[in-house]
Amino acid sequence: MGIRRIGRHLLEHHWRVRRIFPPQALAAIEQAIKAGEATHAGQVRFVVEGALDGVPLFRDQPARERGLDVFSQLRIWDTAHNNGVLIYLLLADRTVEIIADRGIDAKAGAAVWQKICADMETDFRAGNFEGGVIKGIGEVSRQLAKYFPKHGVGRNELPDAPVVI
Repeated sequence: MGIRRIGRHLLEHHWRVRRIFPPQALAAIEQAIKAGEATHAGQVRFVVEGALDGVPLFRDQPARERGLDVFSQLRIWDTAHNNGVLIYLLLADRTVEIIADRGIDAKAGAAVWQKICADMETDFRAGNFEGGVIKGIGEVSRQLAKYFPKHGVGRNELPDAPVVI
């Protein structure tokens, strides 16, 4: 566990998340999720966490492991076709992780998710957080539409609203 990481997480405040993702940005992200889900039978969630605190921070929990915890807590794995996808942003680490349920992960594969994450992180480094998230949602939706195309109306199994932790 590095002192720099602890410092970043202790100094990262929730006001920064609200500044980077104000209500209008969160509404645009929710609309992007709704639009994407109109093209496929999968489920997409976006979660942004400003910083780790307490036990996860002092255990030096990596963003990937924290994303898996969030994936489980939000029950993204609990979809009919095992095609839920979490886009998790840990702002203090400037890291994005895509956690995909086994149904879609077996079809798309880790390399696809890593490429989408890398593209999003490039946008984030340029200060384009909202645009990076919306592009990432679009790419995830393209993968879901490729392997789980929409047939009929279907039901929205998970909320589309972004989650801010």
